[in-house]
Amino acid sequence: MTRHLLAAAAGLCIASAAPVATWAATWTIDPAHTNVQFSVRHMMLSNVTGEFGKVSGTIQGDQTAAASAAIEASIDASSINTREPKRDEHLKSPDFLDVAKYPTITFKSKKIEPAGAGSYKVTGDLTLHGITKEVVLDVSDVTPPIKDPMGKTRAGAHATTKINRKDFGINWSKAMDNGGLMVGDDVAITIEVEATQQ
Repeated sequence: MTRHLLAAAAGLCIASAAPVATWAATWTIDPAHTNVQFSVRHMMLSNVTGEFGKVSGTIQGDQTAAASAAIEASIDASSINTREPKRDEHLKSPDFLDVAKYPTITFKSKKIEPAGAGSYKVTGDLTLHGITKEVVLDVSDVTPPIKDPMGKTRAGAHATTKINRKDFGINWSKAMDNGGLMVGDDVAITIEVEATQQ
């Protein structure tokens, strides 16, 4: 059950099949040990990477199978960090995320399906820039739960997906002399999630 829940957790922004337990469980995403990273093509030359520093969320399930687990995750859009302050300010502006108008990025799971040994497909609604679209996260590396030195039960997982930013109304770019674009359309997303059982 704990594995089911964690695979759901990585679904964000933000991951789950072990034998079913006989009790419900609630997990909380640990923001200090969870990373939501992204990568976008720059001028058709290199990939610019960044991350969101403020992530929160919960994973809930009952004694049924993984399909019953539910995840809700939230990202503070203004916590974007690409290690370049001027670029970060541009990304926060109306040209891109428009964080003043759309301060939060959210994910809510809808379906969890096995996808091979230790792997899952987590389908959910991603709301970004005020637009909601269905996305599918590929979840793997779901760890068995362990007790940390403070006595808390923890587990983790890895998830990836790719979105087209224009699907979410983020259209800004500039044409290059070679016919390419300054900013690519595809955004690769990688999530490393760690959660604690409540």
